[in-house]
Amino acid sequence: MTDLDYLDHAEAALAAIETACDRINDETDADVDNQRTGGMVTLTFANRSQIIINLQKPLQEIWLAARAGGFHYRLVDGRWRDTKDAGELFAGLSRCASEQSGQSLVFSPLG
Repeated sequence: MTDLDYLDHAEAALAAIETACDRINDETDADVDNQRTGGMVTLTFANRSQIIINLQKPLQEIWLAARAGGFHYRLVDGRWRDTKDAGELFAGLSRCASEQSGQSLVFSPLG
């Protein structure tokens, strides 16, 4: 995959995360604040815990840091897959965000 292909897919994933935060805030009382700085999105929950999602351009990966740990995702067949257990980025983000917010939150590649 070229660097340009990686950036197109990775930027689309970050945009979907931002869109999902807007939807979650509209549909629930979760109050997820999302802050974008370049290739990084920081999600802050009402309890002040955070999840950080950032691009790792040299490795062509997306990294997710949460209370549950750090996860590395690489694009495989059009989906961001965990480099250790092949779990999907948005499923992992949903799980971590739900744990940290104390309520069921769903993130998807469509926002």
